[in-house]
Amino acid sequence: MSSSSIPHSAQTTPDPHEALRQVWHALGQADAALSQVSLSGSDPVLPSSFAVGTAAQVSIAAAGLAAAELWHLRSQVRQRVSVDMRHAAAEFRSERYFRVNGASSDEIWDKIAGTYCCGDGRWVRLHTNFPLHRDGVLKLLQCEHDRASVGQALQKWAAEDFEDAAANAGLVVTAMRSFDEWDRHPQGQAVQTLPLLSIEKIGDAPPQTLPPAVLQRPLDGVRVLDLTRIIAGPVCGRTLAAHGADVLLVTAPQLPAIGPLVIDTGRGKRSCQLDLRQADDHRTLSHLLHETDIFVQGYRPGGLDALGFGPTAAAKKRPGIIYVSLSAYGHVGPWAGRRGFDSLVQTASGFNHAEAQAAHSEQPKPLPMQVLDHAAGYLMAAGAMSALARRVTEGGSWHVRVSLAQTGNWLRQLGRIENGQATADSGFEQVQDLLEHSDSGFGRLTAVTHAAHLSATPAYWARPSVPLGTDAASW
Repeated sequence: MSSSSIPHSAQTTPDPHEALRQVWHALGQADAALSQVSLSGSDPVLPSSFAVGTAAQVSIAAAGLAAAELWHLRSQVRQRVSVDMRHAAAEFRSERYFRVNGASSDEIWDKIAGTYCCGDGRWVRLHTNFPLHRDGVLKLLQCEHDRASVGQALQKWAAEDFEDAAANAGLVVTAMRSFDEWDRHPQGQAVQTLPLLSIEKIGDAPPQTLPPAVLQRPLDGVRVLDLTRIIAGPVCGRTLAAHGADVLLVTAPQLPAIGPLVIDTGRGKRSCQLDLRQADDHRTLSHLLHETDIFVQGYRPGGLDALGFGPTAAAKKRPGIIYVSLSAYGHVGPWAGRRGFDSLVQTASGFNHAEAQAAHSEQPKPLPMQVLDHAAGYLMAAGAMSALARRVTEGGSWHVRVSLAQTGNWLRQLGRIENGQATADSGFEQVQDLLEHSDSGFGRLTAVTHAAHLSATPAYWARPSVPLGTDAASW
């Protein structure tokens, strides 16, 4: 890659400590804690022109440091937090590296998912991993379930026209844009008005000490309801579990799931199923909420409001709740209500185009991991723990909001890595020193350990991942 592949003004040597300081300020935390952090390694650690290693290290460090601050609040004891960039980058690809009984997971991508060139010469990315989305795309295109048929059908469409038609049908498709095009797009402009994340007080409640517990980890005795799927939200819950939280994953029998991701992100959690359309299950979730500290949800904006579990309703039912919302494109702008996934946001907001330019490729090129998903997950966990600390010291109910698009905007600001794509990729054999082995509800599990090392309260998962619906819907 020549230096002309990346604008000179964008070429930087990211400073992870400065990046962490900025994230720490976004969390409303004080600088004093930053002296307790050690960050090792530097980009590039994976083949990319973006500082994906820095993004991994900093977001994981922010969550680890937030846990350490909660520990200090509970025990008056400070501890060191250290994160190695290579380890962090591996954890950002945890779904690639885990094995069950020595075997790799099934393919998580549907056979027609991916990128296609449309009739106007522009590209679109389809996300068809869920049957509803797959069948909707095939119906819209009036074609068979194979790549050749889809590619031929898309020759009749302009990319942005198909993007809009798919969105109007409740499907998940994005046209590929450059950074300049995204910055001119109304949703790109809306995202630029937002901070990396927000922590907003949404209700009054007296200060609440954390539940009594045999104090061994920062989140001992803290109860978390995890109403999320795929990667970002589940990573948040997995992180909270690593620091001692009692995390109950709540799914529904009718909602599709991606099996391999359930195995990887389910570590440390119990798992139940509730259909919120049913009165009994609705009441069960209400009862659970009354005894919950952190409520994490990844429904599209407004999705839970109609069911009576939006942030305002949750704060009324459970004063002092920490409510964490994940969205694809943020909570403002014309796309605020659109469904989306990491790969689609990468395509829509310029990353696939920028990586392709850096690689001198005519075709879209993805980042080397689902970096928006993983970073958003750790930022959600950091925000949840930061808000929980504020509940202890000043009271209140709090709403933490994170989106994939805002996370992407932050990744852009970290700068570009010249010759980053020349870096060797890391396969399973290259991460052997970062793996642990344990029994699970699926068999013997080999998986990446947590990259944040806390000197006094080491992170670990006390519960194995289990099949969906294994546990009762109770605390």
